[in-house]
Amino acid sequence: MRAFWYKILESLTGLVGSWFFAVVSRIIAAGYFLFSKNVRESKRFYGILYPRKSRLYHLLCSFRQYQNFTTIHYDRFLAGHGRPTEFTSRGWEKLEKVVHEKGAILLMSHLGNWEIAAQLLKQQEQQLKLLLYMGVKEKEGVEGLQKEQLQESGVKIIGVERDGGSPFDAVEGIRFLQEGGLVSMTGDILWRSDQKSISVNFLGGTAHIPEAPYVFAMVSGAPIFCFFSFRVGKNRYEFSLAEPIYIERRSRADRREQIQGAAQKYADLLEEQLRSHALEWYHFDRFVD
Repeated sequence: MRAFWYKILESLTGLVGSWFFAVVSRIIAAGYFLFSKNVRESKRFYGILYPRKSRLYHLLCSFRQYQNFTTIHYDRFLAGHGRPTEFTSRGWEKLEKVVHEKGAILLMSHLGNWEIAAQLLKQQEQQLKLLLYMGVKEKEGVEGLQKEQLQESGVKIIGVERDGGSPFDAVEGIRFLQEGGLVSMTGDILWRSDQKSISVNFLGGTAHIPEAPYVFAMVSGAPIFCFFSFRVGKNRYEFSLAEPIYIERRSRADRREQIQGAAQKYADLLEEQLRSHALEWYHFDRFVD
Protein backbone atom coordinates (compact mmCIF):
# COMPACT_ATOMS: atom_id res chain seq x y z
CA MET A 1 0.00 0.00 0.00
CA ARG A 2 1.25 3.46 -0.88
CA ALA A 3 2.04 5.76 2.05
CA PHE A 4 -0.40 8.39 0.72
CA TRP A 5 -3.39 6.04 0.81
CA TYR A 6 -2.28 4.61 4.14
CA LYS A 7 -2.36 8.08 5.69
CA ILE A 8 -5.82 8.68 4.27
CA LEU A 9 -6.96 5.39 5.80
CA GLU A 10 -5.55 6.51 9.15
CA SER A 11 -7.36 9.86 8.91
CA LEU A 12 -10.72 8.26 8.08
CA THR A 13 -10.28 5.73 10.86
CA GLY A 14 -9.73 8.58 13.29
CA LEU A 15 -13.17 9.88 12.34
CA VAL A 16 -15.22 6.67 12.37
CA GLY A 17 -13.30 4.30 14.70
CA SER A 18 -10.65 1.59 14.62
CA TRP A 19 -13.11 -0.95 13.20
CA PHE A 20 -12.90 0.90 9.87
CA PHE A 21 -9.14 0.32 9.65
CA ALA A 22 -9.57 -3.39 10.41
CA VAL A 23 -12.31 -3.85 7.79
CA VAL A 24 -10.57 -1.93 5.00
CA SER A 25 -7.20 -3.62 5.59
CA ARG A 26 -8.84 -7.05 5.45
CA ILE A 27 -10.56 -6.15 2.18
CA ILE A 28 -7.22 -5.06 0.75
CA ALA A 29 -5.62 -8.31 1.93
CA ALA A 30 -8.41 -10.27 0.24
CA GLY A 31 -7.62 -8.41 -2.98
CA TYR A 32 -3.95 -9.36 -2.71
CA PHE A 33 -4.97 -12.96 -2.05
CA LEU A 34 -7.09 -13.03 -5.21
CA PHE A 35 -4.61 -11.37 -7.57
CA SER A 36 -1.09 -11.82 -6.18
CA LYS A 37 1.19 -14.35 -7.87
CA ASN A 38 2.74 -15.08 -4.47
CA VAL A 39 -0.38 -16.94 -3.34
CA ARG A 40 0.80 -19.91 -5.37
CA GLU A 41 3.95 -20.00 -3.27
CA SER A 42 1.93 -19.77 -0.04
CA LYS A 43 -0.17 -22.77 -1.07
CA ARG A 44 2.99 -24.67 -1.96
CA PHE A 45 4.54 -23.83 1.42
CA TYR A 46 1.50 -25.01 3.40
CA GLY A 47 1.45 -28.12 1.26
CA ILE A 48 4.97 -28.89 2.48
CA LEU A 49 4.06 -28.05 6.08
CA TYR A 50 0.84 -30.11 6.00
CA PRO A 51 1.42 -32.86 3.42
CA ARG A 52 -1.53 -34.97 4.59
CA LYS A 53 -4.05 -32.15 4.32
CA SER A 54 -6.13 -31.34 1.26
CA ARG A 55 -5.44 -28.62 -1.30
CA LEU A 56 -8.48 -26.79 0.01
CA TYR A 57 -6.92 -26.74 3.47
CA HIS A 58 -3.68 -25.33 2.02
CA LEU A 59 -5.71 -22.65 0.24
CA LEU A 60 -7.53 -21.77 3.46
CA CYS A 61 -4.23 -21.48 5.33
CA SER A 62 -2.95 -19.13 2.63
CA PHE A 63 -6.06 -16.97 2.91
CA ARG A 64 -5.72 -16.75 6.68
CA GLN A 65 -2.02 -15.96 6.30
CA TYR A 66 -2.89 -12.90 4.19
CA GLN A 67 -5.66 -11.87 6.56
CA ASN A 68 -3.48 -12.23 9.66
CA PHE A 69 -0.84 -10.05 8.05
CA THR A 70 -3.22 -7.09 8.41
CA THR A 71 -2.89 -7.27 12.21
CA ILE A 72 0.65 -5.90 11.91
CA HIS A 73 -0.71 -2.65 10.49
CA TYR A 74 -3.77 -2.62 12.72
CA ASP A 75 -1.77 -2.99 15.94
CA ARG A 76 0.68 -0.33 14.77
CA PHE A 77 -2.27 2.01 14.25
CA LEU A 78 -3.62 1.29 17.73
CA ALA A 79 -0.20 1.83 19.31
CA GLY A 80 0.14 5.16 17.52
CA HIS A 81 -3.27 6.36 18.65
CA GLY A 82 -3.19 6.05 22.40
CA ARG A 83 -3.32 2.29 22.96
CA PRO A 84 0.13 1.08 24.09
CA THR A 85 1.14 -2.41 23.09
CA GLU A 86 0.89 -4.91 25.94
CA PHE A 87 3.39 -7.74 26.13
CA THR A 88 4.91 -10.49 28.21
CA SER A 89 8.40 -11.87 27.76
CA ARG A 90 10.17 -15.19 28.16
CA GLY A 91 13.93 -15.53 28.26
CA TRP A 92 14.73 -11.85 28.75
CA GLU A 93 17.08 -12.70 31.63
CA LYS A 94 19.31 -14.57 29.17
CA LEU A 95 19.87 -11.41 27.20
CA GLU A 96 20.42 -9.26 30.29
CA LYS A 97 23.45 -11.39 31.19
CA VAL A 98 25.37 -10.23 28.12
CA VAL A 99 23.84 -6.92 27.03
CA HIS A 100 25.92 -3.79 27.73
CA GLU A 101 29.06 -5.93 28.05
CA LYS A 102 29.82 -7.39 24.64
CA GLY A 103 26.50 -6.98 22.92
CA ALA A 104 24.40 -9.60 21.17
CA ILE A 105 22.93 -10.40 17.77
CA LEU A 106 19.16 -10.72 17.54
CA LEU A 107 18.07 -13.00 14.75
CA MET A 108 14.63 -11.87 13.62
CA SER A 109 12.34 -13.90 11.37
CA HIS A 110 9.30 -13.24 9.22
CA LEU A 111 7.36 -15.39 11.63
CA GLY A 112 5.31 -13.18 13.90
CA ASN A 113 5.72 -9.41 14.04
CA TRP A 114 9.37 -8.29 13.88
CA GLU A 115 8.43 -4.58 13.92
CA ILE A 116 6.51 -4.89 17.18
CA ALA A 117 9.38 -7.01 18.50
CA ALA A 118 11.85 -4.16 18.00
CA GLN A 119 9.54 -1.68 19.72
CA LEU A 120 8.90 -4.04 22.62
CA LEU A 121 12.62 -4.38 23.21
CA LYS A 122 12.87 -0.62 23.62
CA GLN A 123 9.88 -0.68 25.99
CA GLN A 124 11.50 -3.43 28.03
CA GLU A 125 14.63 -1.35 28.57
CA GLN A 126 14.69 2.29 27.47
CA GLN A 127 18.50 2.54 27.62
CA LEU A 128 18.91 -0.38 25.23
CA LYS A 129 21.07 0.37 22.18
CA LEU A 130 19.43 -1.30 19.19
CA LEU A 131 20.61 -1.33 15.59
CA LEU A 132 18.53 -2.88 12.80
CA TYR A 133 19.79 -3.90 9.38
CA MET A 134 16.84 -3.58 7.02
CA GLY A 135 16.44 -4.02 3.29
CA VAL A 136 15.59 -0.96 1.20
CA LYS A 137 12.89 -1.33 -1.43
CA GLU A 138 12.61 0.88 -4.50
CA LYS A 139 9.10 1.98 -3.54
CA GLU A 140 8.70 1.49 0.15
CA GLY A 141 5.26 2.96 0.84
CA VAL A 142 4.09 1.75 4.24
CA GLU A 143 7.48 0.15 4.89
CA GLY A 144 8.98 3.65 4.87
CA LEU A 145 6.53 4.72 7.58
CA GLN A 146 7.52 1.67 9.61
CA LYS A 147 11.15 2.71 9.54
CA GLU A 148 10.33 6.30 10.48
CA GLN A 149 8.38 5.14 13.53
CA LEU A 150 11.17 2.79 14.60
CA GLN A 151 13.73 5.58 14.33
CA GLU A 152 11.49 7.89 16.37
CA SER A 153 11.44 5.26 19.13
CA GLY A 154 15.24 5.37 19.33
CA VAL A 155 16.14 2.44 17.08
CA LYS A 156 19.08 2.99 14.72
CA ILE A 157 18.53 1.65 11.21
CA ILE A 158 21.03 0.81 8.48
CA GLY A 159 19.38 0.36 5.09
CA VAL A 160 20.82 -2.33 2.83
CA GLU A 161 20.35 -1.66 -0.88
CA ARG A 162 19.53 -4.47 -3.28
CA ASP A 163 22.62 -3.71 -5.33
CA GLY A 164 24.89 -4.15 -2.32
CA GLY A 165 25.76 -2.47 0.94
CA SER A 166 28.81 -0.50 1.96
CA PRO A 167 31.64 -2.34 3.80
CA PHE A 168 31.39 0.43 6.37
CA ASP A 169 27.89 -0.82 7.28
CA ALA A 170 29.41 -4.08 8.50
CA VAL A 171 32.15 -2.24 10.40
CA GLU A 172 29.55 -0.08 12.12
CA GLY A 173 27.62 -3.17 13.19
CA ILE A 174 30.71 -4.83 14.67
CA ARG A 175 31.60 -1.63 16.54
CA PHE A 176 28.03 -1.42 17.83
CA LEU A 177 28.33 -4.95 19.24
CA GLN A 178 31.66 -4.22 20.86
CA GLU A 179 30.07 -1.23 22.63
CA GLY A 180 27.44 -3.49 24.21
CA GLY A 181 24.61 -2.84 21.77
CA LEU A 182 22.14 -5.20 20.14
CA VAL A 183 22.30 -5.73 16.41
CA SER A 184 19.17 -7.12 14.79
CA MET A 185 19.48 -8.99 11.50
CA THR A 186 17.08 -10.93 9.32
CA GLY A 187 17.60 -14.64 9.60
CA ASP A 188 15.33 -15.96 6.86
CA ILE A 189 15.49 -13.66 3.82
CA LEU A 190 18.22 -13.21 1.24
CA TRP A 191 18.01 -9.60 0.17
CA ARG A 192 20.38 -9.73 -2.80
CA SER A 193 21.03 -12.35 -5.48
CA ASP A 194 24.77 -12.23 -4.77
CA GLN A 195 24.37 -12.42 -0.99
CA LYS A 196 26.36 -15.17 0.71
CA SER A 197 24.06 -17.88 2.07
CA ILE A 198 24.02 -21.16 3.96
CA SER A 199 21.90 -24.17 3.06
CA VAL A 200 20.01 -25.72 5.99
CA ASN A 201 17.54 -28.55 6.43
CA PHE A 202 14.00 -27.24 6.84
CA LEU A 203 10.64 -29.06 6.68
CA GLY A 204 12.28 -32.02 4.98
CA GLY A 205 13.73 -29.81 2.25
CA THR A 206 16.44 -27.20 1.88
CA ALA A 207 16.28 -23.51 2.75
CA HIS A 208 18.89 -20.88 1.97
CA ILE A 209 19.49 -18.30 4.69
CA PRO A 210 21.92 -15.37 5.12
CA GLU A 211 25.43 -16.12 6.29
CA ALA A 212 26.09 -12.58 7.64
CA PRO A 213 24.67 -13.01 11.20
CA TYR A 214 26.98 -15.95 11.87
CA VAL A 215 30.02 -14.16 10.46
CA PHE A 216 29.23 -11.17 12.70
CA ALA A 217 29.02 -13.51 15.69
CA MET A 218 32.31 -15.19 14.85
CA VAL A 219 34.19 -11.91 14.33
CA SER A 220 32.75 -10.09 17.36
CA GLY A 221 32.42 -12.99 19.79
CA ALA A 222 28.84 -11.89 20.50
CA PRO A 223 26.14 -14.55 21.03
CA ILE A 224 23.17 -14.98 18.72
CA PHE A 225 19.67 -14.91 20.20
CA CYS A 226 16.78 -16.19 18.08
CA PHE A 227 13.97 -13.77 18.85
CA PHE A 228 10.25 -14.34 18.20
CA SER A 229 7.21 -12.17 18.87
CA PHE A 230 3.68 -13.60 18.51
CA ARG A 231 0.28 -12.00 18.79
CA VAL A 232 -1.89 -13.27 21.65
CA GLY A 233 -4.71 -10.72 21.37
CA LYS A 234 -5.59 -7.27 20.05
CA ASN A 235 -2.36 -5.28 20.33
CA ARG A 236 -1.05 -7.88 22.82
CA TYR A 237 2.12 -9.89 22.26
CA GLU A 238 4.43 -12.40 23.82
CA PHE A 239 8.08 -12.38 22.88
CA SER A 240 10.64 -15.04 23.61
CA LEU A 241 14.38 -15.52 23.33
CA ALA A 242 15.91 -18.96 22.92
CA GLU A 243 19.19 -20.07 24.45
CA PRO A 244 22.15 -18.12 23.02
CA ILE A 245 24.16 -19.59 20.16
CA TYR A 246 27.91 -19.03 20.33
CA ILE A 247 30.37 -19.44 17.47
CA GLU A 248 33.88 -20.10 18.73
CA ARG A 249 36.91 -18.74 16.95
CA ARG A 250 38.78 -21.73 15.62
CA SER A 251 41.03 -22.53 12.70
CA ARG A 252 39.96 -21.60 9.20
CA ALA A 253 39.22 -25.24 8.50
CA ASP A 254 36.66 -25.35 11.32
CA ARG A 255 34.92 -22.04 10.59
CA ARG A 256 32.60 -23.44 7.96
CA GLU A 257 31.50 -26.24 10.26
CA GLN A 258 30.89 -23.81 13.13
CA ILE A 259 28.79 -21.48 10.99
CA GLN A 260 26.86 -24.37 9.46
CA GLY A 261 26.04 -25.80 12.89
CA ALA A 262 24.83 -22.44 14.22
CA ALA A 263 22.69 -21.85 11.13
CA GLN A 264 21.07 -25.26 11.50
CA LYS A 265 20.24 -24.52 15.15
CA TYR A 266 18.40 -21.41 14.00
CA ALA A 267 16.58 -23.36 11.28
CA ASP A 268 15.48 -25.99 13.82
CA LEU A 269 14.15 -23.30 16.19
CA LEU A 270 12.35 -21.56 13.32
CA GLU A 271 10.70 -24.82 12.26
CA GLU A 272 9.65 -25.56 15.84
CA GLN A 273 8.04 -22.14 16.23
CA LEU A 274 6.48 -22.34 12.78
CA ARG A 275 4.62 -25.53 13.63
CA SER A 276 3.03 -23.73 16.61
CA HIS A 277 2.30 -20.45 14.78
CA ALA A 278 1.87 -21.50 11.16
CA LEU A 279 -0.59 -18.75 10.24
CA GLU A 280 1.81 -16.03 11.38
CA TRP A 281 4.29 -16.92 8.64
CA TYR A 282 4.73 -13.64 6.73
CA HIS A 283 7.34 -14.80 4.27
CA PHE A 284 5.58 -14.65 0.90
CA ASP A 285 8.42 -15.71 -1.40
CA ARG A 286 9.89 -19.16 -1.91
CA PHE A 287 11.75 -20.39 1.15
CA VAL A 288 11.94 -24.19 0.91
CA ASP A 289 13.22 -26.13 -2.10
